[in-house]
Amino acid sequence: MQSPEPIEGLTLADLTEGLTGQRPPNLELKLTDAVTDSRQACPGSLFVALKGEHGDGHDFVADAFQRGAIVAIAERELDVGCWKLDVRQTPFQPPISNIQYPICLLVEDSLKALQQLAVYWRGKHTPRVVGITGSVGKTTTKEVIYGVLRRRFRTLKSEGNYNSEIGLPLTLLKLELGHQRVVLEMGMYDLGEIAELAAIARPHVGVVTNVGPTHLERLGTIERIAQAKTELVEALPSDGVAILNGDDPWVRQMAARTKAEVFYYGLDKTCDLWANHIESQGLEGIRFRFHHGPETIHAKVPMLGRHSVHTALAAAAVGLVEGQSWEEIIDGLRGASQLRLVVVPGLRGSTILDDTYNASPASTIAALNLLEELDGRKIAVLGDMLELGAYEEEGHRKVGRRALDVVALLITVGERGRLIAEEALACGMDAEKVFVKQNNEETIACLREIVAPGDIILVKGSRGVRMEEIVAALAISNTQYPISS
Repeated sequence: MQSPEPIEGLTLADLTEGLTGQRPPNLELKLTDAVTDSRQACPGSLFVALKGEHGDGHDFVADAFQRGAIVAIAERELDVGCWKLDVRQTPFQPPISNIQYPICLLVEDSLKALQQLAVYWRGKHTPRVVGITGSVGKTTTKEVIYGVLRRRFRTLKSEGNYNSEIGLPLTLLKLELGHQRVVLEMGMYDLGEIAELAAIARPHVGVVTNVGPTHLERLGTIERIAQAKTELVEALPSDGVAILNGDDPWVRQMAARTKAEVFYYGLDKTCDLWANHIESQGLEGIRFRFHHGPETIHAKVPMLGRHSVHTALAAAAVGLVEGQSWEEIIDGLRGASQLRLVVVPGLRGSTILDDTYNASPASTIAALNLLEELDGRKIAVLGDMLELGAYEEEGHRKVGRRALDVVALLITVGERGRLIAEEALACGMDAEKVFVKQNNEETIACLREIVAPGDIILVKGSRGVRMEEIVAALAISNTQYPISS
């Protein structure tokens, strides 16, 4: 079957055709964006009213219209002063005339309608899609891959952590004429979710960064987490490519579950693309050597910590698979930035490593490894790590053992964070160097007493414990230190 010709600009006619299979001739008004938060609505946008745990989007349709949205998708009729078009009718009768805006499209299920539209719109375009999953580092890997691909291709990426059954379809609705590559992060909380995302996005390339205990509370075992991540490579076509972290045994064994070509990256010399001679230069980034077949390429990238080499390897692997030159790949990597960990000036001439976006045992140990590489008195402020399930105690204690070898002072926050302190103390850390705090307020007060010039302060915890409040209280400005390339 011949591929459909790409078209530019989602229209109301496209919405109708995507939901009913019929395309009215008089609804060609172009939409500017698709949103699920009425505060993001702008003139000409589509607002999708979704029911969630903490609110119902139907309560904000009027607000979306007031901000300029011209179309809303909703599951029930609303008294918001709009023209209604019921696409639930069977057979659907498209309107002939008297179209008025704003319009409310009535559907059975708003989320399913959003996903159905994404499938339809994806089918109207022919970019190559790169899907990325893993327990740690998905968003950073996505951003660096995007930085590499955009050196040659017109590339669309999912913004922020738009990696869910809502965020991924919203990204696909932004496809326009000329997009050659799409880079999509794929997250999950349970089995089957990545398979559903892959069915919508139809990826050609699948990147799996690692498998760890993140979401263990929901999935129960590391085997089930690996099974969930495997859904991405299982969905790849026979002419696709599975790009796998060859240093992670859980990821490596996924090769047996895909019909696509397999490309390994890692530090192991048996990988298709591997790296060695890794040298951290602190806040200046890292140096290392790529090896691909007979080629050896020297690289310096502005990413922090030795663990960032795996991110660079994954992005370079995608570039190679997509036919890019080493010049393009290195140029893309040099433009990379540390997305999650931000360096800011702090109280009394200290330096704060703000890594408060989220935390798992693996990412926290990686942050401690970076801290070890820097000059200055090292202080770690470590909070609760959530959703670890049965691995909760061991995960926190493992971090405590690593902290013992790295930090001069350890401050823990919260009940789970206390486990980090307990383990550090049990392994021999001086009690005078360990501070156990219940909340952010206590932690801020403690830091204000002990911080000295030249201190390097790592602040890290799960998103749910809001440790960014600690950073905000200690930072002397909103300035971020530049990381040179």
